[in-house]
Formats: sequence, C-alpha cells, structure tokens
Amino acid sequence: MRKKSIGGAAAYKIGAVSSLSGVPTPTLRGWEVRYATFTPYKTQSGHRLYSDDDVLKATLLKRLTDQGHAISNIARLDTQALNDLLQQQQVSNQSRARENGKDSAVFMAVVGLNLAGRVESVTFTNVFHDHALRVTDIFDDLAEALDSPFQHKPQILLVRINSLHSVAQVEIHKLTEKCRALQVIVLYGFGQESIIQSMKRAGVIVRREPVSDAELADLINAVLMVDTGKTTAEAASGTLIPPRKYSDGTLARVARLSTNVLCECPRHVAEIITQLASFEQYSYECLNKSSEDAHLHAHLSSVSGSARALFERALEMIAQHEGIELQEAAS
Repeated sequence: MRKKSIGGAAAYKIGAVSSLSGVPTPTLRGWEVRYATFTPYKTQSGHRLYSDDDVLKATLLKRLTDQGHAISNIARLDTQALNDLLQQQQVSNQSRARENGKDSAVFMAVVGLNLAGRVESVTFTNVFHDHALRVTDIFDDLAEALDSPFQHKPQILLVRINSLHSVAQVEIHKLTEKCRALQVIVLYGFGQESIIQSMKRAGVIVRREPVSDAELADLINAVLMVDTGKTTAEAASGTLIPPRKYSDGTLARVARLSTNVLCECPRHVAEIITQLASFEQYSYECLNKSSEDAHLHAHLSSVSGSARALFERALEMIAQHEGIELQEAAS
C-alpha cells in the first residue's frame, strides 16, 4: 500500500485508510464529521491525508464496534484508551469462556492491521463456535513484528503480505523462529511460484488473496481441535491440534511387539495412528493446494488430527501399562 509523507511522517489518503482498517470510506467520513474522530492534514489541493495513528485508531474502532461498542461512546477516545478498552474486552471474553467451561485459548499473532480487524469481527468469530481464539499481538508489517516483543507466545502466526518473494520468505522464517508459532498461515497478493511451493513444503499454509472470511476461518479451523465429545481433556475446544508425536518407525516397532494385552491392542492402536496421520497429511495437502472444497478438507484435517492425538494418548496409556518404551519422532 503506497503512502505519502509529510515532514517525515507517514500520510495516507482516505481510501488507503479504509483498505488497511476495513472501515468503509463513507463511514470514516461520517465519524470525522459527526464525532471529530480524526483531524487529517489537508493539502493545498484540499485532499485529506491521515497518519499511522489514524489508521490504527480506525482499526481499533472497527474491532470494538464489531464487538458491540457504540461508536458514539468511543469515537473521541485516543488510540491508547481504545487499546486499553479492547484489552479489557478480551479479558472479559476470556472470563466468559472459562465460565462456560472453555479453560484454554489458542493465541494468535497477526501481521496486518486490516487482517486483525477481520479476525476479531463478530461475523468472523461466530464461525469458530466453541473455539476460544484470542489475538494477542498485532503488527503493521513484518519489519515491525521482527523488531517488537510478543505479549504471548502464539500458537498461530497469521501474516498478510503484498508480495511474497525470497526476502519475505526469510523474514517470515525469522519471525516464526522468534515467536515459536506452531502453525503459520500466509495470505499474499503477488508471489513467486518457487517461493510459494517452498513454503508449502515447509508446512506453511499459503493462500493468494482475495480470501473470504469463510475461507480464512477454514484455514484456521484446519489446525484447531474439533469438538469430539470431550472424551478427554485433550479434546477440549479451543486447543491447537498437537504435532505428530511418533514416527512411522516407532509405530511399526510397537506394532511388532508381543504383549500381555488382549486383542493385540498395541498393534491395532499403532496401525490406527499411522493411518490417521497419513489421512491427516493428505487432507492438509489438499487444503493447501487450492481453495476448492477448502471447508471440507479443513474439517477432515481437523477431525483426523484430533483423532490421531487421542489415539496417541491411548497408546501412551497402553505403553505405560505394558512397560513399552516410546520414542518421540524426530522433528
């Protein structure tokens, strides 16, 4: 997104502010006229130019109004007050989640102001039903994210970037290493095919814009635990599907062991885990290749990953009972 500069300070036209914040241009004008929400700089030709702070303010206002706050009550607050109010809202939402039996939350860091506004909108979050998804860190771009501390370690890193090239790939890799995110989702405008395929092979979910809210929700849901009846603590909503714990070699070794357990449970459970892991990977690859049938493959990937994690826990119980040594698969 191109931005001008006035005395060294970034300045945006109203259309750019709208694109970055997700607030329609007529709404921005209405807020300015009715509530004096913004005081843009006016050029000699009469054009309004807005600052970085104005972009952030518009983004925060959108997130708060999407969560039910009346614009008349918050339009005149500065960005610090708006951010404090948003943090209070998040704490309140988390408290309600705990009261409803949802003790855990999936933390997500977002690179891209407009993207953050989409993720926390009521329309978007309704897709997740019982999942407790919490945006803990928001950055304007990769450079800011690399230079800034994280409030929480995110399980999911969601990035919006205009151009996906070799330098951006390196920066995303550095950012992933910095925050230790378990899953990375990248949305891009333009990209080099070799870079895109390289990132996909590395396990990154990559999708070219435009991406609808529904499809974006599918991409995130693909790495979240589905509600499997809550038969164990690991199946609780609002948790990230854990990575695979045991390699095919370890599972094959367990399957060959002779134990005292009836019905050859170690062998059967090991074989089920192997099959579920294979299907989980297949569904994930289908999801990452194209947007066709994304909702179906996101659900299949989540279901198989959840089931695989449950059976891994079952295998650990059997191993403890039988004295079987389990080795974690190399990462």
